[in-house]
Amino acid sequence: MDARELFLVQHSFVQSKEVGGNPASAAERTFGGLTDDQMRVRPREDLNSLAWLMWHIARAEDIFVGAVIAGRDQVFDDAWMKRLNVTRKDFGIGMKSPEVTDLTGRIDVGALREYRDAVGARTREIVGAFKDADWGGTIDPAPLERLAGQGAVPPTLAKVFSGRPRVAVLNSIALFHPSGHMGEAVTVRTTGGFGTGV
Repeated sequence: MDARELFLVQHSFVQSKEVGGNPASAAERTFGGLTDDQMRVRPREDLNSLAWLMWHIARAEDIFVGAVIAGRDQVFDDAWMKRLNVTRKDFGIGMKSPEVTDLTGRIDVGALREYRDAVGARTREIVGAFKDADWGGTIDPAPLERLAGQGAVPPTLAKVFSGRPRVAVLNSIALFHPSGHMGEAVTVRTTGGFGTGV
């Protein structure tokens, strides 16, 4: 198994079965089989909703894998913004509790699931086409600076991520980041009273 195959196997665990082909993935156990109302539950003010978590995971992967690593346009565009019924282009770093509540209440959960799948499929397409050289190199600051100008990332992130190894950012954003937030989702589900998803 080469690096590309290993990545795609691991990526399938944090994607829906439609994207990764894994009906027992962490994503299915976390977000599958829930109503829109359950996805919107914030059991406490210090906890995010499952809808917010899915949005945040998808936006981070779309921004960093699609735009920063691959140098392509994001899946997210004006049409998706309208479909999702959101008013922001970022991925939620530093959001205050009222902003989390607002996004949770307004987002179209069905469109959110479709967006998350579209982002996951794009990542698999990008990495599936990787050549050996694509695993090397470091993050160029230019795409991050452009994204900061568009309001997708805070300007400080351009400094934080510039020069980091591409493969480390890819694995961090597409594998470790969603896994960590899916662990957070277990707390939300348990506190919300609709099971752990495990």
